[in-house]
Order: sequence, then C-alpha cells, then structure tokens
Amino acid sequence: MWSPEREAQVPAGGDPAGLLPPEWEEDEERMSFLFSAFKRSREVNSTDWDSKMGFWAPLVLSHSRRQGVVRLRLRDLQEAFQRKGSVPLGLATVLQDLLRRGELQRESDFMASVDSSWISWGVGVFLLKPLKWTLSNVLGDNKVPAEEVLVALELLKEKAEEVYRLYQNSPLSSHPVVALSELSTLCVGPCPDERTFYLVLLQLQKEKRVTVLEQNGEKIVKFARGPHAKVSPVNDVDVGVYQLMQSEQLLSRKVESLSQEAERCKEEARRACRAGKKQLALRSLKAKQRTEKRIEALHAKLDTVQGILDRIYASQTDQMVFNAYQAGVGALKLSMKDVTVEKAESLVDQIQELCDTQDEVSQTLAGGVTNGLDFDNEELEKELDILLQDTTKEPLDLPDNPHELFYTNSVPIPRISDAELEAELEKLSLSDGGLVPSSKSPKRQLEPTL
Repeated sequence: MWSPEREAQVPAGGDPAGLLPPEWEEDEERMSFLFSAFKRSREVNSTDWDSKMGFWAPLVLSHSRRQGVVRLRLRDLQEAFQRKGSVPLGLATVLQDLLRRGELQRESDFMASVDSSWISWGVGVFLLKPLKWTLSNVLGDNKVPAEEVLVALELLKEKAEEVYRLYQNSPLSSHPVVALSELSTLCVGPCPDERTFYLVLLQLQKEKRVTVLEQNGEKIVKFARGPHAKVSPVNDVDVGVYQLMQSEQLLSRKVESLSQEAERCKEEARRACRAGKKQLALRSLKAKQRTEKRIEALHAKLDTVQGILDRIYASQTDQMVFNAYQAGVGALKLSMKDVTVEKAESLVDQIQELCDTQDEVSQTLAGGVTNGLDFDNEELEKELDILLQDTTKEPLDLPDNPHELFYTNSVPIPRISDAELEAELEKLSLSDGGLVPSSKSPKRQLEPTL
C-alpha cells in the first residue's frame, strides 16, 4: 500500500541516460544554446525560440512517459536533465507553453474540474496550493513554481484506459461494484502510488466510467458495464450485492480459519494420545468436533449467500439477453416501419408490369429494324432450290486413280522403266572414280594406282 515514506524512496526524476538525443553528448555548442534561457518574448527571435521549444517540449513529455508518471514538477525535471553540472534554464518557459497548449494541467485545477462528491475524501493526499501560488495566479503571473505539480493529460488518459481494461479482465468484474482497497491492489502496476491512483479515478470519473461512494465508512467504486457505456449512480441493489459479496468473503475466511483450528485440535489429540494423556486427547477431540459443527453451519450460510449471488448474476445475464432481444425487435420494427403486405404486392405488380413492357420493347426493336431492306422469304427459298438443282446436274469428273488427282492440272511426268533406272545408277557409280561399285556390277578387287 502507498505511504509517504514509500513515495519518498522513489527517485524524483530518474536517469534519462541513453534515452536522449545524439547531440546531448556530441554537440557542445548546440547544447549550450539549448540550456540557455528563453528570450522574454518569441517576437524577439522566433527561430531560436521555436528551436528550443521543439527540443524541450517533446523531451519533457517523452521523459514522463518513460518514467510512467503522470505528475511532473519543475524541480524534478531540472534534476533529471542536469548535464555536466548545468541545469536547463528554460524549462519553466517550456512548462508554461505546455500548459497554454493544454498538454499539461495544474493538479489542483484538474481536481477542481471534476464535479464529484467523493473528491472531498481525497483532498488530504494532494498538495494544497500555497498562498503565494494563489496570489500569483490572481495577479496574472503565470510562472511555474518549482514545487507545483502538473499533470500530463494524455498519459493520464492512457493510464485510465489501462486501469479500466485491467478491471474488465479481472475476477472483480463479475459485479460492477468493487471495494476501493481491492481496486487499489489490482492497479498497483499502472499506478505505483496513491496519488496517481486517485488521479486515474478522477479521470475515469470525468469520463463517466466510474462513480465512487462511501458506504459504512468504506469506499466503493462502481464501473460502467461496457467500454462505451456511461456509469449509473450507485443504487440500493448495488449496495446489497456488494454487502453479499463482502459477506461471502468474510464467511470464506472464517471457514478457512476454523478448518485450520480443527486440524490443530486433531494434532493435539494425536500427541496427547501418544503421550498417554487420554483426558487431554478427549478434550482436544471434543474441541475438534465443536469446530467442525461450526464449519458445517458456516458452510450452510456460505452456500446460501453464494446461491443468492449466482441467482443475481444469472438474472443480470438474463436481463442482458432480454435487452438484446428487445433492442433487436425494436430495430426490426423500425426497419419495417413503412413496409406492409399491400405495399409489397403493389411493388411486385409494378415490377411485373415493367418486365412485360421491357419484353415488348425488345420484340419491337428486334423485328422492326431492317436497315431499309425488305426480304421475301418465299423468293429466297426458290433461289436456294435452283442452286441445289444446278449442283446436282453437273457431274464431277474424278480420276480413276485418286492419287493422280494432285497432278491433273500440272505438267505430265514421263514413265521410266526399271532397266533405265539401273543404267542411270551404273553411270553414277562409274562417275565416282570406280571406287563405289554399283548394286548390279560384280565385285572386284581394286588395285591402287601408282
């Protein structure tokens, strides 16, 4: 749990080494310029002003994001951005510009912007503004004191979204009402201290996703049912269900404690029996039996409470289903508002009439357009019969040998006998110098010429 001592142990600014721009260690001239103070007005030298602001403003916000803190102070930033013993002289001007642009907001102003009744019990954990801060604001002095706490609004919204998702994915979301102490334990990761936790709750309250109520000295938080739903005020049903849940937890802890006590009595009886102390062993067994009877009675009560809670959860589920059905019926009625059977029949008749008209137009276009030429079908058929008769009267002059069809219109080829072909082949063989014998000449031994 948070405590002032624990928060004092956390380093204020952290060490940004290794997460700074390259010129931080490499460009001495550039860093000397950036560490110098701003001019009184931007009009004096807008280029230098914009260069410094473009360097420090994103660096301050990214430093806050890396550290995971939503609360900033000028003193902490000056310590975090020390370089070779030098402190940036223009950080106060940078914070003023971020305040003007709405990226930062004073913590006290943020608290005052949330209209909720539960903020009164959280005022004690926040720093109250000193009188000089109030006077400076009244007199129009916008300087940022070194100790004043500023809130990074964008990072705070991200933290609020993270806490909401964390709750939705936890067993606590079985019912929208949860104890503040249980929620604080659940959110120790994104909210390392109590001030951040309260700021996150204020942001969720501002977004109308939670509401906080104090019941019998204990603070309870109610969440909205859905990510886009608005939270409803805490009613008697929510309080009753919360009390049942607390009773269930109390009975469970009591049963666990009595079970340990019964086991202890059993061990005492066993040791007494081994030591020969029969009376002491009997007393221990009687105590064990009384404890077990108490456990049985508590189990009966616990079963009753759990049965009631199960019925409540089931009724909530049934209500959600019923609401979904009801919304569906309403949407269907709205969509069918102007639709009747008579209108549907009329629409079908109109469609059929349009289709018939389209068919008539198509037939007219197909039979009426002839490009100015009129043909008589009977004359065309007579001409076709004449052509067929002329074709049948002219016989085709086909050759006896089908293979000679190709040469009917070409030059006639004279016929050559086999003997003439043999003689011609013999001449060709002798013309090669006598080296190649003819297929019909006798074989002889060829003598080489000298």
